[in-house]
Amino acid sequence: MARFFVTGGAGFIGSYLVPRLLEKGEVTVYDNLSSGKKEFLTPCLKDIKFIKGDLLDKKKLLKSIKGHDMVYHLAANPDIRRGITETGFDLEQGTVATFNVLDSMRITGIKDICFSSSSVVYGEAKVIPTPEDYGPLLPISLYGASKLACEGLITGFCGTFGMRSWIYRFANIVGGNSTHGIIYDFMKKLGKDKKELEILGDGMQEKSYLHAGECVDGMLAGVGKARDSVNVFNLGCDDRIRITRIAEIVVEELGLKGVNFRYTGGRRGWPGDVPSMLLSTERMKSLGWRPKLSSEGAVRRAASELIGGK
Repeated sequence: MARFFVTGGAGFIGSYLVPRLLEKGEVTVYDNLSSGKKEFLTPCLKDIKFIKGDLLDKKKLLKSIKGHDMVYHLAANPDIRRGITETGFDLEQGTVATFNVLDSMRITGIKDICFSSSSVVYGEAKVIPTPEDYGPLLPISLYGASKLACEGLITGFCGTFGMRSWIYRFANIVGGNSTHGIIYDFMKKLGKDKKELEILGDGMQEKSYLHAGECVDGMLAGVGKARDSVNVFNLGCDDRIRITRIAEIVVEELGLKGVNFRYTGGRRGWPGDVPSMLLSTERMKSLGWRPKLSSEGAVRRAASELIGGK
């Protein structure tokens, strides 16, 4: 029976992934609970091994990771904007943490890693939809820079130590259990003021959104079918949705009327925000996988789940 080690397994995407991995084998979740919540895993908590630990604690990580067959490395700072005020945070929680995971794998003989990267590694790509071989990669946020550095470390370890990797560059992932992101932020703001909603930027930002459940479906499909030493895939939908439309959907799902939208202005929501993004998904399609929900469908389902308390 396969033994999986999931970093950040109590987080947003992890809470969707862990139950699926339990269908395939034994699961250990390693999470410092800085943004994840143990209760997200309540339905399957009795069936997994849960370790509260930080990836910067290499001694504990090394002891915990030993004996596993594959690592799903999801742990990271979930808030891109945090890098504006805490410039070392993504370096530590992203790049250094990933190095510790990889070096612990090297020491304990684990060969396979699945990594959650992001579309932000492309920066403001001039080719839309953006394929995986687009370059040069010029991220415009410290979060994006950290994800790109992590990818480099992973491919370097694969080339040097004979490891194998699946690197997924996610579109914007939405769904229940999220503790950050645009839908969560809109709902939080509307909880305080049901008459007016602040929207960062001009509301014209247009991006692709993927539901977390389908994100996990795609990850597992790629791991099951792609067998190269390094496998890099975009994961997203083939369409985009504007930020103002997301606001409208959230208002609709909350059953509110007459909400005034107030824009902060500018084409970016914050420094480092990529205002327009659409990923090419042809590589995943070649494996026979594509999402069932559109970007709007994913947003609407996520809003409904968050309102319902999932």
